[in-house]
Amino acid sequence: MKETFRPSSAAQLREIVRLAAEGRIGLRIHGHDSKPGLGPPVAADYALDLSLLNGVLSYQPEELVLRARAGTPMTDILEALRERRQHLGFEPPDWSAVFGASPGRGTIGGVLACNASGPRRFSMGAARDHFLGFTAINGRGEEFRAGGSVVKNVTGYDLPKLLAGSYGRLAIMTEVILKTLPAPADAATLIVRDLTDETALRVLRLAAAGPLELSGLAHLPAGIGGEGARTVFRLEGPMASVTERLSRLKMQMQEYGPCENPGAAAARDLWRRIRDADFFVQDPQPLWRISAPPASGAEVAARIGADRYFFDWAGGLIWLLSERAADIREAVNPTGGHATLFRAPDALRRSLPVFEPQPPALAALEQRVREAFDPLGIFNPSIAGL
Repeated sequence: MKETFRPSSAAQLREIVRLAAEGRIGLRIHGHDSKPGLGPPVAADYALDLSLLNGVLSYQPEELVLRARAGTPMTDILEALRERRQHLGFEPPDWSAVFGASPGRGTIGGVLACNASGPRRFSMGAARDHFLGFTAINGRGEEFRAGGSVVKNVTGYDLPKLLAGSYGRLAIMTEVILKTLPAPADAATLIVRDLTDETALRVLRLAAAGPLELSGLAHLPAGIGGEGARTVFRLEGPMASVTERLSRLKMQMQEYGPCENPGAAAARDLWRRIRDADFFVQDPQPLWRISAPPASGAEVAARIGADRYFFDWAGGLIWLLSERAADIREAVNPTGGHATLFRAPDALRRSLPVFEPQPPALAALEQRVREAFDPLGIFNPSIAGL
């Protein structure tokens, strides 16, 4: 990079973007740079560091609404919520360590730009479902706003959902508004040992469709975390409710194998590792993030033939290590799923699409949307897909 710009105000940011647009200068946009290898390498000579645009601007616990600058570290936001016994329902992951960065470096803007969602995704929705509004700057250096601080906002287009998962290609968010939720009073985790992938995913699907209101459903095949196969269930809520539902879950699972309840600290650490894909931090192989119908998850993993993988979201999300890039999408596409090359060396990220290739009509629509927000293509040039 020739230079890194670090604006300390929205006004400075607008001026930088305006000048970049005039000169058709590409910008690599980041906060604390916690995910430097996510997406294809960016073809830009200048970096735009948003980490100085930070701070919680307002927090109304009684209204379940928080407004913060986009460069605010997630650690600051989560601490503010903990003080009022609240949390973010989508359970934002911290992928810093996967990319070789120090844990805790992510920002709220980065989380939303990636639509990053943790184990509660299957029950509570994705990050985009908790994203109420924003202030942003487009590729012309113009500021605009969308959404608001009420949960039911039905005016105009739902632009927060459009920006969530856009990977910084549409606009630069300067402020965001989030829905918060009361944190669960109690939690319990149940582990069933030694199930095959096929049996485990069938059991997880049944549990997800049942009345027990589970908030975490994952399966760790043998070898993940240095243990035998583990099928993991999580219950959250009022203490009496968790106790009663856990008892019912144990009765249902007895026929499948040995069950155990880890202590609270061990359970929290296990779900953190599932959330952050922490099992694969030290492994240098390319890491894939695959979304597939839960009923097809075991079949997809078997087709690929990978040795190291695990399932989250009741089988709908597969984290998988594999050098066989050509086999991944060939195995996933017949199921209607899609695969993202989440972490890989630069050479591999240049040689094949990092994000799932789109059909021509959808790719053309995406291009028109990008041109409407960033007509000169100065934001993170070369990242493919929204």
